[in-house]
Amino acid sequence: MVKSNDIVIPPGTSWLKDKDAQAVCRVIQEGGHRIFYVGGCVRNALLGLADSDVDMSTDALPTEVIQLARDAGMKAIPTGIDHGSVTVVAGGKPFEITTFRRDVETDGRRATVAFSKDITDDARRRDFTMNALYADALGAVVDPLNGLPDLLARRIRFIEDPAARIQEDYLRILRFFRFSAWFGDQQEGFDEEALAAISANTQGLETLSAERVGQEMTKLLAAPDPAPAVAVMRQTGVLAALLPGSDDRWLAVLVHMEDAIGLLPNWLTRLSVLGGEDAAVRLRLSKADGKQLALLRELGFAGPRLPELAYRHGAETARQALLLRSVIAEKVPELSVLETINQAAAKTFPVNAADLMPAFSGPALGQRLKHLEQAWINSDFALSREELLKLP
Repeated sequence: MVKSNDIVIPPGTSWLKDKDAQAVCRVIQEGGHRIFYVGGCVRNALLGLADSDVDMSTDALPTEVIQLARDAGMKAIPTGIDHGSVTVVAGGKPFEITTFRRDVETDGRRATVAFSKDITDDARRRDFTMNALYADALGAVVDPLNGLPDLLARRIRFIEDPAARIQEDYLRILRFFRFSAWFGDQQEGFDEEALAAISANTQGLETLSAERVGQEMTKLLAAPDPAPAVAVMRQTGVLAALLPGSDDRWLAVLVHMEDAIGLLPNWLTRLSVLGGEDAAVRLRLSKADGKQLALLRELGFAGPRLPELAYRHGAETARQALLLRSVIAEKVPELSVLETINQAAAKTFPVNAADLMPAFSGPALGQRLKHLEQAWINSDFALSREELLKLP
């Protein structure tokens, strides 16, 4: 076990101060075992980022964790006991504790594991060096595989043999690009060994479920700037394997437009600018997301004026359509357009069915309402109720 005496978790980190998390650690330690915080929570704390989910790792067997927790009056749930995971509830909060493991056999999607007492075994079965970092209850960092230099350089690197890590779970190809977009220093480029292994193993992507692919792509496209990572996905053949017919040429322009007018990232808009065949099916999007993607593709590049879009579909859809139209025009829009969109979205049509009855009824009533509403929209919402009712 390698301790890094120079680097510790910042003392103000919320999970390190959490008395319930500390109580869980104390229970396991008093039972004669070691326990560590691991993975994303350690990585994010060292990078000064927002807290990630708190996961713990121990040399205690799952049955021992359950017994120790229950003896201490805590609730213990065998949520994934076959894979070594137990959820311990302390102070009403769940903490997932997983026994050190080593892989016995993998098929590219799931692994058969054996429990271990060696933290290095546990570290070796993780994906990237920056995720194989541990911290004890006092915040001392434990670095079994020398991942700290990679973390501090924001370098995304597979643990040991990249091809072997990928073949254990082909989803790690997508995780590589997601981590590069969120945590990597993309100006320094991408690890060449990783890219070579990815290029040689793209056929394994066919074994992944649409749900898993969709979850990773959603997280990737939500990154502050996914364009460099997506460009390398194209170069390695990953993008074409996931979204045939897609093209990332406009993605960097879209990100620039977002920054220029101060809009937050919208992963669906970014997906719409990528294009591709049957994206909603290939990524198993929800019905709502699939409908919104289709709407953005339909209205984002042509169609009604933006005020009408805002009135009919809401301000957010109109803002995203503004971005897409600006990308095609390659021109940053005026900020005043955003205020016009907000005003249009708040408009209420001043005429209702009762105003037109009994002169109109049935289908004719609906047609008259539709005609007047369009006339009102075309006037930039200026026509009054009285003026509308006088229209021929």
